[in-house]
Amino acid sequence: MQIKRRYIAVVGAALALSAAGVGVAVAGGQSGDAKEQVSGPGADRAREAALAAHPGTANSVERDSENGATWEVEVTGTDGKTVDVRLDGNYKVVTIEGDGEDQGGS
Repeated sequence: MQIKRRYIAVVGAALALSAAGVGVAVAGGQSGDAKEQVSGPGADRAREAALAAHPGTANSVERDSENGATWEVEVTGTDGKTVDVRLDGNYKVVTIEGDGEDQGGS
């Protein structure tokens, strides 16, 4: 009976450590620039506003907090260059800037 309790305790401890390790890996795996893409009516409005300001194709819509923005929409313009269109909570353009991943490529 004592061996069974010890086995359960060891397995429980291993599971707890494993879960903690996964939590640390997930939290540590996201950089400060990592943002989660969003969808829904708000994201649709942000996409429409961004495309009205910078025609092209919307690649992603994310929540944002840079430069006083609420939304960030990545848009590939008709010229093939990618920009980040940042919008406030009222879907007004805060700034349009070159996408860091697109800089220096061509």
